[in-house]
Amino acid sequence: MPEGTKVNAMFAGIAERYDFANRILSGGMDVYWRNRLVKAVKSSNPKRIVDLATGSGDVAFAIANGVPDASITGMDFCEPMLDEARGKQDKLNSKNPIEFTFGDCLNLPLQDGEVDVLTISFGFRNLEDRAQGLKEMRRVLNPNGGRLLILEFTQPWPIFRPIYYAYLKTLLPIFAKWATGNRSAYDYLVGSIESFPSKESLKQEIEKAGFSKVSYKGMTASVVSIHEAVKNS
Repeated sequence: MPEGTKVNAMFAGIAERYDFANRILSGGMDVYWRNRLVKAVKSSNPKRIVDLATGSGDVAFAIANGVPDASITGMDFCEPMLDEARGKQDKLNSKNPIEFTFGDCLNLPLQDGEVDVLTISFGFRNLEDRAQGLKEMRRVLNPNGGRLLILEFTQPWPIFRPIYYAYLKTLLPIFAKWATGNRSAYDYLVGSIESFPSKESLKQEIEKAGFSKVSYKGMTASVVSIHEAVKNS
């Protein structure tokens, strides 16, 4: 079974408990990380924003609150997760409605250069082909300074690394099974974090894809980071 199909099935299986699990397993830090991302999005006053791998929509909703005048689309390739996002939007009755739609990061249903800011949070490491994903992201960004923001798990400070991986391999799967009933999904999470490139290596991948002004900022003992890049013609 292709890796993308496996990931899709995995997220479909935990969609209804996904938000609850995130709060528990991150100790609530996911809210802080998301707010830092929104602050970065706001800085260029974008008009057209697309949140990739939007999942249940938390990042898209936060962006809508922070950038109320922007047109926002949340894309994901897992329909059960999109159903969760749409259900939340119905309850929120937001003044800035978000379009939640199917979208595969490796073949985005978007026109060349139509997006001012692309965000992807905790979904980039799940791409079957990161180089192809970056190529597509660059294609759809505005050639006059369109920005890519990647919020993702990364390798923590070396002094903190043994404690962090001990948590990931022992406590997190137990909490995950309690929170979602699906331990295997979070066993996958541990492996994907361990095998993910360092911040500097990911910066080089982004530069190789043709982006400029690539930078990154680690947060919470560098457990996660925000990589920012710009597309210039």
